[in-house]
Amino acid sequence: MAVRPPVDYNLHGLAGVRLIDPAPADVAAVDRQLGPIRGELDREPDLIIRFVDHLDLRGPVTLLGLNEAGFADDAFLILRSKHKSPARVQLPLDRVGQPGAEITCERGLPAIPLLIACLNLTVLARGALPLHAAAFRHHGRGAVVTGWSKGGKTEALLAFMAQGAEYVGDEWIYIEPDGSAVHGIPEPIRIWDWNLRQLPDVMARVDRADRLRLRALEAGTALARGRRGRRVGALVERQRHVDIAPEQIFERGAVRLSTSFDRLFLVASREDPATVAREVAPDEVAGRMAASLEYERAPLYAAYGQFRFAFPDRRNVLLETAAERELALLQQVFAGKPAYAIDHPYPVDLAALYRAMDPLC
Repeated sequence: MAVRPPVDYNLHGLAGVRLIDPAPADVAAVDRQLGPIRGELDREPDLIIRFVDHLDLRGPVTLLGLNEAGFADDAFLILRSKHKSPARVQLPLDRVGQPGAEITCERGLPAIPLLIACLNLTVLARGALPLHAAAFRHHGRGAVVTGWSKGGKTEALLAFMAQGAEYVGDEWIYIEPDGSAVHGIPEPIRIWDWNLRQLPDVMARVDRADRLRLRALEAGTALARGRRGRRVGALVERQRHVDIAPEQIFERGAVRLSTSFDRLFLVASREDPATVAREVAPDEVAGRMAASLEYERAPLYAAYGQFRFAFPDRRNVLLETAAERELALLQQVFAGKPAYAIDHPYPVDLAALYRAMDPLC
């Protein structure tokens, strides 16, 4: 079979990814993770993902955990992909972050395991900051909204979207080393049913099949009452969302992916009915987000621990020092930025969230 042409992704010049011999389904899987950022690279790729029919391994595979990972000879393997589906991915964790690091995957995966984590480490190695945050542009200014997982970043993005803001990024954004600009990845936005009830225009753009599924899940939650239904109810609750591409819900031309960095918000939900804003020191936000970024890297750390068990003499100094690098970069890019903490109840009223934040933009 002829080798298929390579496919390149350009993360705003901060990192380049190249797919080698991908089938259309493999390209689609990466597209879902990175969004439509395909583009020519002006240098060799920082991260290469090679697709094969079968990994060529020497010797039997020693398993780590219950089919989580394994190793054979000099190859470390990830054996699970999205939703714990079986996978066979060779991931040299001592090389990730170095130029030309190569991941080798057997075809047909729903997602490349740890792809965003590996890409983030690559960006960090090049001196820019990956940040768990949302970003938008409103009133001619770029706003970065960050905080602990599930703290209200996407809700802030949706609240401003309803008032005409432009989308830059959600989940992960990338800040230039001098703090001047912010870039995003147009990956799908996860929107919960209670968000959609406050955004009828967005609900109207959700596929009919997804709307019917959400109604069925809502009914299922109502039925799962009492002690016997708690586990079922919790399972149903975790499914009451849709993943929608930004261009599907933002007005035409309102997906820009890059903006200046003019305002910094730290959002958090709390056990209080009020939504309030207060000034906060940028260094305080930096310290808190350094801890958050370490937490977000936990799956990569777990895989690295398995890798070190398999190969005790092989290390990744970049990964081991990532926390120190991030804290220095957080302090650097946040310095001098007007910064505000936004505390709100959960679930938050999106209109109240906008009213608290808009005067500060």
